[in-house]
Amino acid sequence: MIRRLDNPARERMEKGDVALGVGIVQGRTVDIAVLMKTAGYDWLFLDLEHGAMAIDTCAQIAVAANHVGIAPIVRVPIGGYGLATRLLDTGAMGITMPHVETAGEARELVDNCRFPPVGHRGIGGGVPQFNYEAINLGEAVEELNRSMLLIAMVETPQAIERADEIAAVEGIDVVMIGTNDLALAMGVPQQFAHPKVVAAYETVAAACSKHGKWLGSGGVREPEHAQKYVAMGAQFFLAGQDIGFMIAGGTARARILREAVAKA
Repeated sequence: MIRRLDNPARERMEKGDVALGVGIVQGRTVDIAVLMKTAGYDWLFLDLEHGAMAIDTCAQIAVAANHVGIAPIVRVPIGGYGLATRLLDTGAMGITMPHVETAGEARELVDNCRFPPVGHRGIGGGVPQFNYEAINLGEAVEELNRSMLLIAMVETPQAIERADEIAAVEGIDVVMIGTNDLALAMGVPQQFAHPKVVAAYETVAAACSKHGKWLGSGGVREPEHAQKYVAMGAQFFLAGQDIGFMIAGGTARARILREAVAKA
């Protein structure tokens, strides 16, 4: 019997808890996986849509993440299916596709990234998720299909209007609101608690509840807004990104020391 693969983000959500993720845009070495695991996160949002991370760097971080118990989830560029399947072959435990607008695009994501009978993804050689062992192929693809996460990001009013049909697609696990892009597209940039944004969350939350999918949230920074959307059912929650964390921590430390020096 093939061993069960770990996906800490999926496992936490299956228990009804919130899976906290951290965006990796600037990190370039495998120790970022260890650092973020120690910091208390459940998944890495390895961002190949924005930033300059290369595929080999992403793959190395993904392998390290699997070994320390934090799920490597990769956001590929819009329509980047060839990149998505290569990263799944090299360690990723999930793919996030940005700007999914229709059920057809959601089905394309599933078709490219899941093995038969759910999709039509091709099989390569040994995979790092199973430590490159010689394994039963049928059991392996079934376990890879089960353990991975496919996340459809909805980031425009048009996508929100189609949230029910997107959430209905078999093989999609999470419908994730890209709150920053959505607020911008709605004409209320960075107003993450604006009534238009709140209404969008209500729409997607209802669609996810109806079709048995997890609600995802990205871009929300303020704790009171995060609490509001978690209360609506958001379980796949992106807490921030490495650049923001470094700037915030570095700024706070510099301010403390400059104030101390000024009083000396």
